[in-house]
Amino acid sequence: MAKKNLLTGMRPTGKAHIGHYFGALENWVALQHNYHSYFEIADVQALTDNFNNPEKVRANVRELAIDLLSVGIDPTKATIFIQSFIPEIAELTVYYSNHVTIARLQRNPTVKHEIKQKQELFGMRGEGVTYGFLGYPVSQAADITAFRGEVVPVGEDQLPLLEQCREIVRKFNHTYGDTLVEPDAVLTEHKRIKGLDGNEKMGKSLGNAIFLADSKEEVTKKVMAAVTDPAKIRKDDPANPEICMVYYYHQLVSKEDLPTICQECKAGHRGCVACKKQLVENMMTFLKPMQEKRAYYEAHPEEVDAILLEGTNRARTVAQAVMKEVRQAMKIDYFEED
Repeated sequence: MAKKNLLTGMRPTGKAHIGHYFGALENWVALQHNYHSYFEIADVQALTDNFNNPEKVRANVRELAIDLLSVGIDPTKATIFIQSFIPEIAELTVYYSNHVTIARLQRNPTVKHEIKQKQELFGMRGEGVTYGFLGYPVSQAADITAFRGEVVPVGEDQLPLLEQCREIVRKFNHTYGDTLVEPDAVLTEHKRIKGLDGNEKMGKSLGNAIFLADSKEEVTKKVMAAVTDPAKIRKDDPANPEICMVYYYHQLVSKEDLPTICQECKAGHRGCVACKKQLVENMMTFLKPMQEKRAYYEAHPEEVDAILLEGTNRARTVAQAVMKEVRQAMKIDYFEED
């Protein structure tokens, strides 16, 4: 059977953390072998809430590319491309905006949740929400359909965004004829990874993340401050590992040691300091292969740029073909040759 097209992406807002890895990137690496995979560096979408800081977005484009390469995305198997270099996406976004109402965007659970987060973090009021931010699900629909995306790897919290894309596709096809592909979801294996402070979300702005590029010194500082069982006062007190963030992270990177860690913790035979030190060692062992690849690409930025340029050119060729079909369906191919 012919491989289906897969489309997903990430905004370049900084270096990736282990929440990105277990929540998405690990899955992307596995999926790239089974699909024609397109991995988008969504710099245009990053500008929806960084429009006044374009230098940040620009600097992080290569950082994200290096993260993708470091975790195992293979440019000979997958296409890594920069969103802003595909003008067909912007054109599709404009056309799709006629197929979705503002009320529908405001009802999108994912959008509502993200707006609420920004209000809590930055005190942003409702009238401070930009058209670009509210409409980013429309842009995402353009991302997916520009490459005939048939499958999209998402977490459960992202399903409303994909359903919005499917609605837009159905409305477009109903209006102009069967032109676009309606994508299906591939649910990621891992749910959102909690922060070191126990917060349900790990994030750069929350200061509770371990980054894939963190040094041992940085990881040690963060892990030593991680939240543990507050009932464990003395070293030999028994504890409940299920409410300890150190054990939570041990479940991610210390799977062979996990039964022993759990047993010793419950029996009061394991101190928190020793447990944290073991987590640091295991975390660094886990991160080592990625950090070695990162060091190589950081030393060879010309290779990263070449991969991005080749991938973007390849992606645009596909988007141009899709755009030609869209213009024909919409009867706006005025000067196209037969």
